[in-house]
Amino acid sequence: MSRFGVSDGDRSDLGQRAKKQLRARMRATRRALPIPAVLARSARIIAALRRIEAFESARSVGLFWPIEAHGEVDLRALDQALAERGVARYYPFMDPKPGGFSTGFRRIEEAEQLQLRGQKFAEPPRDAKRAERGDIDVVLVPALAITPEGHRLGHGLGYYDATLPDVAPPALTIALAFSFQLLAELYVEPHDVACDAVVTDTEIFDAKGALRAWVPPPAYP
Repeated sequence: MSRFGVSDGDRSDLGQRAKKQLRARMRATRRALPIPAVLARSARIIAALRRIEAFESARSVGLFWPIEAHGEVDLRALDQALAERGVARYYPFMDPKPGGFSTGFRRIEEAEQLQLRGQKFAEPPRDAKRAERGDIDVVLVPALAITPEGHRLGHGLGYYDATLPDVAPPALTIALAFSFQLLAELYVEPHDVACDAVVTDTEIFDAKGALRAWVPPPAYP
């Protein structure tokens, strides 16, 4: 019981309800964006990423393919640019297994390999190389809402909370969102995993000082 007479259980229930309402509001706001606005804002996010030394030095990047109907940040132009530079690209997957799902990232060689495979997002082929710890230098993480401290609100499935600890550290995690998705604070639970940095179409936040401390990987031989 807190000094304000609210039990931990009540606080958790209130927090969950607040998250549910916030998800609904953010989904509706983002879906209302016209496609040209999504593309323009996404281009500014990509330009901001290119100003980050840690990102530009990365030899391998974890990305996400946009769910267009959701108005997500569109990284398709970035995927193509990374491919042309020879940067290894990894994408998330969810494989059904008894009692749940196996999650992680798999490497692609061509964007055409990304297809709907039972989930709402495009995934790599199931025989593609799975990322092990140390394989990915930077992971770009989607968000419905985000704080400057790197706390993010996802869709509630817990995919990134479960998966990011498998690759980060050493991977640097950067959450991406449009500026209207940036909030002063979010209800945070013990299992929530904060990202190292936040990039929107208007600002860059070095949430944990990781962008200054990150050491670029050795160059390819």
